Amino acid sequence: MKALFRNAMVYENGKIEQRDMFFDGASVFPFSGDFSSFDNSVSVVDNTVIIPGFCDVHVHLREPGFSYKETIASGTAASARGGYTAVCSMPNLKPAPDSVENLGVQLEIIERDAKIKVIPYGTITVGEGGEQLSDMEGLAQSVAGFSDDGRGVQSDVVMLEAMKRAKALGKPIVAHCEDNSLLRGGYIHDGEYAKAHGHRGICSESEWGQIKRDLELVRQTGCKYHICHVSTKESVELIRRAKAEGLDVTCETGPHYLTLDDSHLTEDARFKMNPPLRSPEDREAMLRGVLDGTVDMIATDHAPHSEEEKSRGLEKSAMGVVGIETAFAVMYTHFVRTGTMTLEKLVEIMSTKPRERFGIDSDPGFTVFEVGTEHTVNPDDFLSKGRATPFAGDKVYGECLLTVYEGKPVYLNPKIGN
Repeated sequence: MKALFRNAMVYENGKIEQRDMFFDGASVFPFSGDFSSFDNSVSVVDNTVIIPGFCDVHVHLREPGFSYKETIASGTAASARGGYTAVCSMPNLKPAPDSVENLGVQLEIIERDAKIKVIPYGTITVGEGGEQLSDMEGLAQSVAGFSDDGRGVQSDVVMLEAMKRAKALGKPIVAHCEDNSLLRGGYIHDGEYAKAHGHRGICSESEWGQIKRDLELVRQTGCKYHICHVSTKESVELIRRAKAEGLDVTCETGPHYLTLDDSHLTEDARFKMNPPLRSPEDREAMLRGVLDGTVDMIATDHAPHSEEEKSRGLEKSAMGVVGIETAFAVMYTHFVRTGTMTLEKLVEIMSTKPRERFGIDSDPGFTVFEVGTEHTVNPDDFLSKGRATPFAGDKVYGECLLTVYEGKPVYLNPKIGN
């Protein structure tokens, strides 16, 4: 398969330049010849961007243990279609990667089935139970960091000791911040929609309160600390102050927290995730945080579930939505096309910053998106096993044509080749 990307927007050395680029089946390079003589074996495509492959530091691949939701094969195929060449896989698995032996089960599947680079997390505690620390020393050389994602570590003492050990190992604590004592059975944001429709709400303090605690522990330990899926305005302000203080802190948010809030809720569980969609004021704070650098990166928290698990309405459905195949299109449509942020900034928060923070130094490869044509998000077309997305039916710009990793195509859109 060969293609000419005519007058493409090409990211190079931190800047976007326009030029004709030729793809020879493995790499892209500037083209200055006569393309009028190309035969049908060469696709000529306009309105493209050619940018480094993305890196998502928060993805649920569900295997081992929950392959009916997703597999490493299906999840990495979906990632490649989303323009990603590296992902960090979350540890809420069976067995949980809390020991070298248990992690080995996952590593074997990754080696066999992954289409892109996958770096797993080890758990902070055994079985994510929050009580006994995992074999952090044994896991360290094979993981991106340590996380009990899906559960906040409730014990101050346990988290303090985890941070001390992570500090000694040079690995980050990657924290799902949630104070269970403040949840009170909630399942959506404790905001206007919950009040109007009789739902139990999750208060914002359940997130920012634990962030505040953890930042104090970071002050004591000097641990490298990364906060998952930030969703509240108070969280952003705490992180902003911590950075100004010089603490080694980074954080992520997701496309859905930047573009949606609880005013968009319906009774459909494709809007149900944890943390929940917050208020319009929280959404605006997320965006300000991204633009001023307080929020370091975009991570999708891609969390596939079965159709049955997402068919029980807001109260009873499983928490989590898929997002890895729509992230670029959603971000590009809402923020680059509108002039809110530059394409360079989008590359920074979807590729450069996550790689730098987590020491993912492999060649990112590249991805090509066609950005001149509107299309509709259709979950039935996803390569992921998950179908629950809050963006279903949305009109967006940005269709992936090609993703190349380690010199070979890992995703090729049928529109330009087979």
